[in-house]
Amino acid sequence: MSSEWTEREASESAVARLAEAGYPRLLARLLVLRGVENAEDAEAYFSPALRNLARPSQLPGVDVAAKTILDAVRRHAKIVVFGDYDCDGVCATAIFVKTLSALSCNVAPFLPERLTEGYGMTEASVARLLSEHPDAGLVVTVDNGINSVELVAGLRSRGIDVVVTDHHLPGETIPDCPVVNPKVAAPEALEWLCGAGVAFMVANEIVNRARAEGLYDGGSIGGPMLVLAGLATVTDTMPLKGQNRILVSEALKHFWRYAPNGLKELMIRSSRTGQQSPSSRDFGFLLGPRINAAGRLASGMEALKLLVSSDREEARELARGVDMRNTERKAVELAMTEDAIAKVVPGAPAQVIDIPDGHQGVAGIVAARLLEKMGASGTPVPVCVVVRGHGSARAPEGYNVRDALSETGDCLVRFGGHAAAGGLSLAEGRMDEFRRRFQAACAAQAAALRTACGSTMIDAWVRGRELSLDFVERLSNMEPFGEGNPEPVFAMRGVLLADVRSIGAEGRHLQVTFKGVDMPRAVWWNMGERADEMRRNAALPFDFMFTAAVSTYGERHVELRLISVKPTQAG
Repeated sequence: MSSEWTEREASESAVARLAEAGYPRLLARLLVLRGVENAEDAEAYFSPALRNLARPSQLPGVDVAAKTILDAVRRHAKIVVFGDYDCDGVCATAIFVKTLSALSCNVAPFLPERLTEGYGMTEASVARLLSEHPDAGLVVTVDNGINSVELVAGLRSRGIDVVVTDHHLPGETIPDCPVVNPKVAAPEALEWLCGAGVAFMVANEIVNRARAEGLYDGGSIGGPMLVLAGLATVTDTMPLKGQNRILVSEALKHFWRYAPNGLKELMIRSSRTGQQSPSSRDFGFLLGPRINAAGRLASGMEALKLLVSSDREEARELARGVDMRNTERKAVELAMTEDAIAKVVPGAPAQVIDIPDGHQGVAGIVAARLLEKMGASGTPVPVCVVVRGHGSARAPEGYNVRDALSETGDCLVRFGGHAAAGGLSLAEGRMDEFRRRFQAACAAQAAALRTACGSTMIDAWVRGRELSLDFVERLSNMEPFGEGNPEPVFAMRGVLLADVRSIGAEGRHLQVTFKGVDMPRAVWWNMGERADEMRRNAALPFDFMFTAAVSTYGERHVELRLISVKPTQAG
């Protein structure tokens, strides 16, 4: 694919309207590219407020689900919350456990084991649930269950009630029980809730009804639920528009007031910036990976205990354990990434890397890291990392990895995913055939992409002097960034290097300074290996693609975060 960088098209009339309303022209352009085209919309965009959050009753199925759960509370039935081992599933489980515990309910959490049972309801996970909780009267699923029609029917045949709360796409039929899932039915504003967002809505309805019916007379418990829902929305890469933007913005704003003790302790351990308001980047790159690490390498229950702990000292110790688990994950990831890089086949239409002695729980991260490195080198193609027959695939913008997997036929026992990411289990002895067929499918997609676009899109070409501290601070008001509200991506042409140095543990990252007094300095995460190459070519001008943020390390200053670098083309 071409490495040309092309500025996205924005309506000039809309940019002019916002500029007339007092927004700097570059900021106005960024807003228009995100669908904000007038002053009224801009005001709402910059001021997401909890008062504009939808009522739980607006989500179809919430009333029946809440009634079923409260009926179980009244008869003192044991309620098992069946969650998932990723951050969204753990946060959703914590929301229900905390809510039902506040009602003095007999509640128990249950999370499947990634390596032995797989995602969601499987025969193995349900069998263990029945063994560990033979007295269960109600099972409430969170972040899963919508496609578990037969397993739900099996539970109900045993006299166990089931409520399904989920946000994944349903199949042709849905479970015969109360269901709350915005992909089944919901107004447009609620369509993109994550699993914890759905749990937040249902939990609020439960508390509202319990209070009205005299089952609860305690204080508000909505604050911690809000923070958990906001964290999960970021880590599950939900579109940060409408209701999701409100959830995440309010969760960030009120983090230190409302977050569960365990999350506060985990933030203290993972961040060097003190108790200032976190950003969506902190949710996505500090807290989320640490919570996920437990489920990847051991059990999601480690992270769940952290989120539901009410004792500060216990939470501090649990945070230490989860943080150490993340350190372990990083070491495994680094070793597997180095192995994967050594196995890259130059020029292949997709990289299918077999790491038989790796860890299955880290395969997806390694695929993402390899994709990032190949994209920075100007050769973005899909990547699939396979560990003992189980694989994770990641794809750059424009590809559809799920479609590519579907074309590998009977090489796979099962697969799933979406355009950017997928998971698979290989049929025994079919690795080589899978590699050929997956690469062929990706090659066909690449040919279509060359015809369709052939460019990497950026928000704007800029000059260094445009990225003043004042302007970049205004950029931060566009937070929270994420899916559907991407962080602005800029580019500069013909920049000369002043200095390139490796920084961080083992020189994993780069720090770059440029010639010119109006140029901020830059960092390039996980690209330390490019240092020698850039120094050899330091006399040549480069084009840089990057995001911009305010750094608080030392005196407040603008820091560019590099995405891609290439030599400036003559002419």
